[in-house]
Amino acid sequence: MSQETLSKLNSSHIDEISSSHNEPDWLKDYRKNSLSIYSSLPIEMSPLYNKYTDAKKMDPEKVSLSNSTTETIPQFLEKRLSELQNEICIIQIGTNIHRINLPDDLKSKGLVISSISDAIKNNSELVKKALETSNSKDDKFTALNNAAFNSGVFIHIPRNLILDKPIHFLTCLSEDGHSTISRNVIFADESSKAIIVQEMYSPKITTQQAYLELLNTTLGANAQLDVTTLQMMDQHAVNFSTRRTDLGQDAKVNWYSGLFGSMLSRYKIDYFLNGSGASTNDSEVIFGNDEQSFDIQTNVNHENPSTEARVVEKSILRNKSKSLFKGMIRIKEHAAKSNSFLSGRSILLDKDAKSDAIPGLEIFTNDVKATHSASVAQIDEEQIFYLQTRCLSREEAERTIVEGFLEPLSRKMSFQVRAWIAYLIESKWDNKELTINTDQELAKFVEIEETRYNEDSEIEQHYKYR
Repeated sequence: MSQETLSKLNSSHIDEISSSHNEPDWLKDYRKNSLSIYSSLPIEMSPLYNKYTDAKKMDPEKVSLSNSTTETIPQFLEKRLSELQNEICIIQIGTNIHRINLPDDLKSKGLVISSISDAIKNNSELVKKALETSNSKDDKFTALNNAAFNSGVFIHIPRNLILDKPIHFLTCLSEDGHSTISRNVIFADESSKAIIVQEMYSPKITTQQAYLELLNTTLGANAQLDVTTLQMMDQHAVNFSTRRTDLGQDAKVNWYSGLFGSMLSRYKIDYFLNGSGASTNDSEVIFGNDEQSFDIQTNVNHENPSTEARVVEKSILRNKSKSLFKGMIRIKEHAAKSNSFLSGRSILLDKDAKSDAIPGLEIFTNDVKATHSASVAQIDEEQIFYLQTRCLSREEAERTIVEGFLEPLSRKMSFQVRAWIAYLIESKWDNKELTINTDQELAKFVEIEETRYNEDSEIEQHYKYR
């Protein structure tokens, strides 16, 4: 595909993408139908949300698309890639799959990790199922991704497979300035269990560059996934992610998101609890500074009885950064005995920071528990004063308050995820490079988190670090 801007995307470009990958006719038709829908939809479907969103900050005239991007590895990423050398992983640079590490013993057990192009050829039924699940009429950027995806990742965890080590999915935009539209698909079959860690990076360039992701995740009966998403992109980049997760009977997903980078992050997240006993736990941490903008929409759909959901979003905002949290709990007619909780909370560290929260409930049956909450507050000056009387500087006092603000949320996370979040917050506070290199400093974070709530370990920890 020749270089083109998003504003000039048309059917001939879609034909070029399909032809370059030798795609089947059904996929070509699917792309073209999605393109016609994309052209007809507004940026924000709800008039209520439209007046709050900053999605228009992504300029279609500046977002450059190409079916082929440079394969050069950004220098800042080399250390992290070397650390993943012996891990189960898939590395995506621009539109290219740079590396796939899949041990032979897991491959023989049926674990599949591949590009979306290979999956269309080798796992066409599963890919087709994922694409059909995604309705282009739901959202303008869902339609865009369905029409023009030029890359993507496919992960299939077979029935009864339990993975002890995480699957690392690392993606980085290319250094040539081209954007990536990625179609990612994850299937966890019945009674499988896995951990997936998604890392998102971009090089430091002055042009507006976008990573546009559409991710479908499907869990079979009694499957369990723990997913961590860490977004550490440069603040010249734009990150739009649309995610749909379908859960079967007694399936469970824990999804932890740490959003730290990009000038504009727009996340539309939908959970469909399709099987009785299904449950989801979604925890989102946002740390914004400068003029960053975060637009998060999380919807939970209870389709069947005895399903549970917990969504908690917390934002820390400095300088002129902004956050918008839009959430909805929908408990359908046949979803009695369901239990759902939705919360969005923000703490403003500067007077120019801004946050809006719009949670909602739609309840269509009886015998359920559903509650939602939202709060936005500036930092408490009395707390600052109190901590300063304990010999802390103002900056140290603010950090302590932020740590306490995140404490209830972090208790739901694993030691490793808590360490990553804590390390990234400290790095951003000190204007350091955002990465999760597992070096000695980060290992210390992990060890501290492991002993944090264990009273018997306090003495040992004291003697080690005093």
